[in-house]
Amino acid sequence: MGFLSFLKPNSQSFKPVKPKSETANPTDSEISEMNHKMLISADKVEQGRALVSAAQAARQARQAEEAARLAEIRDAGAIPEECGPDIAPAPARGGFVLERVRHLEGATIDDLVETSRGYVRKSPVRCADAFDLMIAAALRGKRDMPLSPGQIAMGRRYAALVEISATDGTKLSCLDSSGGGGDSMDWMDRHLDIGRELDLLRGRIGHGVAMAVRRVRPTARGAEQRGPIMDRVLVDMVCLKGCTLDQVLMSHGWSAKGDHRKAVSHALGETLDRMIGYRMQKTS
Repeated sequence: MGFLSFLKPNSQSFKPVKPKSETANPTDSEISEMNHKMLISADKVEQGRALVSAAQAARQARQAEEAARLAEIRDAGAIPEECGPDIAPAPARGGFVLERVRHLEGATIDDLVETSRGYVRKSPVRCADAFDLMIAAALRGKRDMPLSPGQIAMGRRYAALVEISATDGTKLSCLDSSGGGGDSMDWMDRHLDIGRELDLLRGRIGHGVAMAVRRVRPTARGAEQRGPIMDRVLVDMVCLKGCTLDQVLMSHGWSAKGDHRKAVSHALGETLDRMIGYRMQKTS
C-alpha cells in the first residue's frame, strides 16, 4: 500500500465502452429529423443574411440622403465667382442679392463710361428682403414696379435703423483706439440720433388704416374674419419681417387677389412717401 498503490488502476471501476458499430444505418425518423434541423439552420442563415443586407441598404440610403442634403445646403450658400474669395460661403446667411457696383470713368462728360469697379473689382452681396421679391415678381410678370426706388430706399433705411437700435444697446471698448482720445458721449449721441430718427419716421407713419373692413354682416364674411391692416403693421411686416404683400393680406384674413393686392401696394407706397417727407406729391 502507500501512495503508489493508490494510483494503481482498479479493474472493477474502469469498464471499457464498446464503440457503436460503424455498419449500423440510421433509421428513417433520424434521417428526417436531421434534414429538418439542417433546413432550420439554412433558413436562419438566410434570414440573417437578409437582415444584414437590409441594414446595409438602409445605411447606404441614409448616407446618400444626408450627402444630398449637405450638397443642397452647400449649393444654397455658394458664392458667385465675381464676388471673389473674401466672402465665405454661409448657408445661414439666407437669400442674398449680388450688388452691381458701377463707376463712371472718363476725362470729360462726353467720355464717361460706366464700368464695374468695386473692391479689387469684386461685387459685394447683401441679404435679400421683401422688396427684392417684389422686384423679381414684377420682372417675371413684365409688370411695372410696385414701388419707386426712393420708396424702397426709405423702407430699407427704416429696417436698418430698427436693427441698429435693437442691437446697439451695449457700449464696448475697442482695442484699436484704446490709446487715442475719444468722447465717451459718442456712442450715446449716436444712439439718441437713431432713436430720434426712428421716432420721426414712426410719427410720419401714423396710426392710419391701410386696409379697412367694410360694413359687412358677419354671416357674409366667411369663416375667416377679416381684420383691418394698420399702416404701422404693414410697414413693419414688409420692412422688418420680410413678408410679401400676399402674406400680409392672408395674415389678416384677406384673399390675395388682384384688387386687394393693388390696394395694399398703394397704401404701402403712400406710407413710404410720408416717411420720406412727401405730403401731397407722390413719388410713384
